[in-house]
Amino acid sequence: MRNKNSKIKIKALINEAANCVIIPHKNPDGDALGSSLALNHFLSYKGLNSLVISPSEYPDFLKWMPGENQIMNYDKEKESSILKIKKADLIFTLDFNDLSRAGDMGEKIKESKGKIVMIDHHENPKNYAHEMISQPEIGSTCEIIYDLIKFIDVKGINSIVASCLYTGIMTDSGSFRYPSTTAKTHKIISDLINRGAKNFEIHEKIYDTFSHNRLKLLGIALKNIEKIEYFPYVIITLSQKELDSCSFKKGDTEGFVNYGLNIKGISLSIILIENKKENIVKLSFRSKGNFFTNIFAEKYFEGGGHQNASGGISYESLLKTKKRLVKLLKSHI
Repeated sequence: MRNKNSKIKIKALINEAANCVIIPHKNPDGDALGSSLALNHFLSYKGLNSLVISPSEYPDFLKWMPGENQIMNYDKEKESSILKIKKADLIFTLDFNDLSRAGDMGEKIKESKGKIVMIDHHENPKNYAHEMISQPEIGSTCEIIYDLIKFIDVKGINSIVASCLYTGIMTDSGSFRYPSTTAKTHKIISDLINRGAKNFEIHEKIYDTFSHNRLKLLGIALKNIEKIEYFPYVIITLSQKELDSCSFKKGDTEGFVNYGLNIKGISLSIILIENKKENIVKLSFRSKGNFFTNIFAEKYFEGGGHQNASGGISYESLLKTKKRLVKLLKSHI
């Protein structure tokens, strides 16, 4: 009932608005961009002046998406982006629920006089929005956007919107393999295909576009997999030197962590990626069953996410981070 009331209020805000800005989280993935572009196309269909502003760059394998070439990059177009945020009377933040996830843009959103709407599926939302739909039980933000658009005007789900939504649902569900994939998810996917989303083409554009360097990097990552003795856990490491040897670009390591779960009997896979420029190590966690990666990541690595998919960060060296991680995993209950 609460979400229905929120939909009613968001519909009213859309009807009253003229200038809208849609903001995904920093380093947006398929769900963040898919939901943002889908909503952007819908708002344009409804006659609003709408724009997506990404806090940062995103992977090349997402750059085929309809309307992607019109996304503003805050890092590259800071002044123009700030001006658009100031002029917006309605701001949507999608696929994140804490303004820190928008990087430097978080402060600009706070300063805005426009109404803020947060739509997200992560746990523990912060209280910064005028209206919000928060559904951690849902597998992707794109599923929530689908429900919202269907509630407001189902005719707005054309083939372009359907393609964007399909992309986000597919990527955030691990191609419909994760436990968050429900019967309703498949019903939504069926409807999106009926409305023009070419599922086979989308899958090919996301997963079958590896560059030679990215494939080489995957080979190094697979070679670096180590199992923790006596535990069904594996750790993958990639040093800055290894990344550089393959001319690493943003998004090249997307999905690498999942390969650890392909090993029989493994219930937790973690990848550690060194970033010398920022002087950090990024961690990604993927699990099966009851290992709550979000709790572990939040407790030890300033991170969070979902039960079976989370991220974190370390300010120690790659070697020290790995040693600390192994020690924590062996003692974590």
